[in-house]
Amino acid sequence: MLVIFSALFAAIVYRWISLERLQRVAPAEIPATPTPEPTPTRPPLITGKLDTGKLFNGITLHSTVETIPGGDATTERSQPDSYVLDLRLQARVPSPNKTIEELANVSPQLPTLLPGLASMLLADPVSPLYAQLYETKVRMLRETLARLDLLLSRHNFFDCQTVLQLQHPQTHRKALLLQADMDVDADGSDGDRMPVGTGAPANFKPFTSYRWPKKTSAPNPYLAATEAASKRAEDEYALGTTAPARKRELRNAIAQLRAEVGTLEKYSFLIGAADPFIVVPGAFTHAHDPVKPGDYALVVFGDVIYPAIVGDVGPNDKVGEASLRIAKQINTLSTPYNRPVSDLKVTYIIFPDTADKPFGPPDLEKLQARCETLVKEIGGASVPLHHWENIIPPSPTPSPTPTPSPSPSPSATLSASVSPTFAFPITSPTAQPNPTLMPTSSPGLKRSPTKKRKS
Repeated sequence: MLVIFSALFAAIVYRWISLERLQRVAPAEIPATPTPEPTPTRPPLITGKLDTGKLFNGITLHSTVETIPGGDATTERSQPDSYVLDLRLQARVPSPNKTIEELANVSPQLPTLLPGLASMLLADPVSPLYAQLYETKVRMLRETLARLDLLLSRHNFFDCQTVLQLQHPQTHRKALLLQADMDVDADGSDGDRMPVGTGAPANFKPFTSYRWPKKTSAPNPYLAATEAASKRAEDEYALGTTAPARKRELRNAIAQLRAEVGTLEKYSFLIGAADPFIVVPGAFTHAHDPVKPGDYALVVFGDVIYPAIVGDVGPNDKVGEASLRIAKQINTLSTPYNRPVSDLKVTYIIFPDTADKPFGPPDLEKLQARCETLVKEIGGASVPLHHWENIIPPSPTPSPTPTPSPSPSPSATLSASVSPTFAFPITSPTAQPNPTLMPTSSPGLKRSPTKKRKS
């Protein structure tokens, strides 16, 4: 009996020793890391640990630590100037291109595509808008230097090659020429032409500066989401437990949302995914020869000239933005988060004071003809302008429905009458939407708390 008990005890001790050794040498279990979803290419908020030597906005950082003798630690801890970080941002303001040769260094095909440009360069062709643009950029740097998450990135500080004011010597046609990169504008909506939204990426706005009164009773695809957001804000504001500071925020939000609801009910807008338009800084609309929404424009990239209009107004400190429709034509990989051209190789030519009033839904054939006429007035082009096709699917025509004769009789035959149709009927549930334009589900409206800025 004693032998059996001793053997059992030895087995238990051996098992315990084995488990202890196994736990010491076994690697810790590593939890599976989920595949991260793609995020927009915009400056992230600075939280947690930060390697200041690798700032997200492309700023080159030089850092030193200087020490001087001080008093005892208790005294120095209470002195604000005993432990100081001085920030000094040094930025070189670029000089603009002025000659046709300098323009050709950026876009080699430009002088050949538009041979009349050389004769349109004035003695001092640089527009005051160029200096105003960089004054605004520098002011923004000063205002946001203490907020690294808001600081203008290297890419967006150097986003404009030149801004030139041009005039043809014979026709006296004026034009404004920009050379910049191309960011993407996916904004805009129009329930009359496209009852289903094209998506709501970050910073999306269902409006564009170019707008016109609605022509049908079809609701804007983003109206319901805006109304729902307004209702949620009103409900939270009505709660007795809502803090006063939160109530102030909600009061402003409710006023903005109610205004947006009224605007969506009344107007239609351009659609970034379907309409060819460009975006200009707000300051350009207040210049001596202002650029206004609706003015005709050309976008030149590579060996192609794209007709367009000025469709939206953006922030004053950034240049170079076009609708998703133009971006995808230039680069099929373009998305609201992926710009088609990062280099400063895009030329924008805008013709001030050419907008047709009143505004209405884009007429691509009219856009083509008008831009061809304007090109002739600046010396012509060596290639035909790109021709835009309407990619918005046509609304189905309702089937004829039989109606009884005005004077019914047993022998009378039924006469068919076609039900009335609108200029832009609401899409039927059986219609087959364009897969490149229609999402699989109706997106909710997303809003940025600050004014829209390009990534």
